[in-house]
Amino acid sequence: MTETLYLSSAELADLASPADYVEAVREGYRQVGEGAPAEPRTKLTAADPPGMLTTYAAVLPETGAMGGYTYAAGFGAGDAWFLTPLFDAESGEPLALLDGASMNPYKTGAAGAVAVDELARADAETVAVIGSGAQARGQLATTATVRAFSEGWVYSPTEAHRESYADEMEERTGIELTAVDSAGAAVADADVVITATTASEPVFGGADLAPGTHVTAMGQYDADKRELDHETIRRARYVPDLRDRATQDAGSFLSALEAGVVEESHVAADLGAVVAGEAPGRTTDEEITVFDSGGTGIETVAAAMLLYERAVDAGRGTTIDVAPASDALTGR
Repeated sequence: MTETLYLSSAELADLASPADYVEAVREGYRQVGEGAPAEPRTKLTAADPPGMLTTYAAVLPETGAMGGYTYAAGFGAGDAWFLTPLFDAESGEPLALLDGASMNPYKTGAAGAVAVDELARADAETVAVIGSGAQARGQLATTATVRAFSEGWVYSPTEAHRESYADEMEERTGIELTAVDSAGAAVADADVVITATTASEPVFGGADLAPGTHVTAMGQYDADKRELDHETIRRARYVPDLRDRATQDAGSFLSALEAGVVEESHVAADLGAVVAGEAPGRTTDEEITVFDSGGTGIETVAAAMLLYERAVDAGRGTTIDVAPASDALTGR
């Protein structure tokens, strides 16, 4: 038997800061940019009852870990569960099974923060957030560690939600945040724009973006959903988390591609290549850049290994026994 650690969401919640997540995820993307394997998601959907089962995976040899997410959403319960199996990258032995709920906004936010650090102007001082949920909180908490934002604006369709978000995140980040009544008002003066929504249609117009703006869009991991319009994609240096995902489920890019606004060659590079120095990020101060973040095993494995190691040091978790195949399959 192999001893494997089960770690609950509550046991993981206080083990890492937003900056910790960013550094771990940056290292994961560097490894993938230098050739470590990672694949886009596989998503299976059902109509009756409605729901989805999603998986994605990555191997990070230098981190010493491999694994990914398996999560279910909807079906009869109308909720979601995030489980992360983590394996040793050298031996293949299972290290841990993590309940990934508490880390989800921060590991995803960390990918966005790494992209902002690589693609946004070095002097970026203002930020706009479209959305007010858990993912919008994780995105801003992590992104605030890579740029010294002085001011920002938040828009969400529900007034109470955007005002609550502005109050909470101003206290957490020190950024002076104002809730505004339209997405256009939020992005008008922003150096960095973050979209974290479930929208099926664009949440602002590309013509509203000033030259030099960076956009991180993380709510468009479905071919039928697109937070960004054709004009934003057309104007931008476009960088997805994984190049293969751009033509699989990156809804904004696929819509622009199908409309003939861009060609597949419009994908400048994926984030790993930029982090590894294999491809340039921003090329001019006037350039608009877009990071298309749909979620990958890269940030999941990087964050999970960080949390696992800290949980071991803190003496947390419950040990479970996992039978190796040599025992289970032979009955020995």
